[in-house]
Amino acid sequence: MFKRLTVFFTLFTCLLMAQFDTAQVLGTIQDATGAAVPASDVTLTNVLTGVQQKTKSDTSGNFQFANVKAGEYKLEATSKGFKTAAANKFAVTVNARQRVDLKLEVGATSESVTVTGAVAALETDTSSRGTVVGSQQIVNLPLNGRAYADLALLAPGVRRSDISGSRDASFNVNGMRSSQNNFVIDGVDNNAYGTSNQGFSNQVVQLSPDSVQEFRLETNNFSAEYGRAGGAVINASIRSGANQFHGSAYEYMRNTKLNATGFFKPVNNQKPVLIQNQFGATFGGAIRKDKMFFFMDYEGYRRVSKSIAFSTLPTLDQRAGNLGIPVMNPITGALYNDGIVPSAAITPFAREVLANLPAPNRSGISNNYESQPRRADQNDKGDFRYDHYLTSKLNFFGRYSHRLMQNFEPPAIPGTSGGNANGNVRVLNKQVAFGSTWNVTPASLLEFRMGISASEGGKFPIFVGQPTVASKFNIPNAPSDPRFTGGLYAQSVSGYTSFGVQGSNPQFQNPFVVNPKLNYSRIAGRHSLK
Repeated sequence: MFKRLTVFFTLFTCLLMAQFDTAQVLGTIQDATGAAVPASDVTLTNVLTGVQQKTKSDTSGNFQFANVKAGEYKLEATSKGFKTAAANKFAVTVNARQRVDLKLEVGATSESVTVTGAVAALETDTSSRGTVVGSQQIVNLPLNGRAYADLALLAPGVRRSDISGSRDASFNVNGMRSSQNNFVIDGVDNNAYGTSNQGFSNQVVQLSPDSVQEFRLETNNFSAEYGRAGGAVINASIRSGANQFHGSAYEYMRNTKLNATGFFKPVNNQKPVLIQNQFGATFGGAIRKDKMFFFMDYEGYRRVSKSIAFSTLPTLDQRAGNLGIPVMNPITGALYNDGIVPSAAITPFAREVLANLPAPNRSGISNNYESQPRRADQNDKGDFRYDHYLTSKLNFFGRYSHRLMQNFEPPAIPGTSGGNANGNVRVLNKQVAFGSTWNVTPASLLEFRMGISASEGGKFPIFVGQPTVASKFNIPNAPSDPRFTGGLYAQSVSGYTSFGVQGSNPQFQNPFVVNPKLNYSRIAGRHSLK
């Protein structure tokens, strides 16, 4: 189904062609006296790709480019009887409204003047409030785990959510819940819609920092076209290729030998294991200069860890029936004043459960079992993007993103009476995004975007496929499907760590999202309508 829809919409949009994470460059052309210069030829050039856009100023001298990708640009204006005016190279950020005003001097068009201070330092042409995080910050600032969205914490009014340890990109903006944020990549929806935590992220596509051009965190008064968000809009853009080939390769490493022992001194003075490798590469360039560009990236993550975990288990005497306090048999009503339960009164089920628990390895009756279960994390993700500029008025792009996470998250209590952990976790995320932009006239723009996302998120107990308690102990109405069951079901005994597998395991959700968008923008004098 996913492949069929992807093929259909790809063919469909070849006729339409889109940019929603793009910015606008606007300004006014005036002469030395401050009078408007209408019908001036204005050219905007992308420094890296050489792609140009052209327009004319209106009767008031105003101009606007409504479809500008984030990057570095040059702006020139020419008019008969005036020297050519050019602004210094300037940066355009995601979804910005960048003002660049030029003044023309009387002279021949063959002469040129570079105008300093033409680029407005403050963004005064929008009421939106936000923070832009650029590629240099994304790549160079320290990120534990290299999750680009963590840099949202650089913005005012943002704090880390209490669930951020188990769910990627979870932060509270202006006091709102983390689920109230809206994630957008390349103009399409990137929100994870699973109501459980099996995707372990608020995003479908979790970009590598090296693949992010930049992102804007809008926290207030953002455009009505976004909707959904009560907290913030996180609008990110994946890098595109340029006329020159660029690439990078990297690896980030952590190792047990380089780590401190930690606060708790482990049994036998054995340092907890942590071996982590995060590696990847990016590459992009031009297929055809000024026309066709590509960009691709890959990142792998491997981590093996053994963290100290404490559990409270019954002592060997307690397992034999010596509880040390008077106790009553709830089934027969018999009272054992000496605190010793006769062997005959211990059911085969209880005997088996207790026998399969490990023996305590610490003194006392609380936190008397210490373990260092081995956890293994594996994550592979990548993106491929293609940009095609058919003419100065018509362009389109396409992107495919893929992520596969496969983790083994072990329980603190080993053996068939343990298993209280996520166990085997598998998360697969796929997204296709494509679209086109068409400058219908110098004053109007038509944009189309389509995003198709598919997620498969689930966890399964570590004993799946083994004999079930229903078959071993003839327990009626207990689940028996071998695809989902095995080992001991959850057992909660007051005063002790829970035995058996998680009560919420297995669990899985597979949301599928189709997100079409169509925008029409028109400049009417001093007004911009969308």
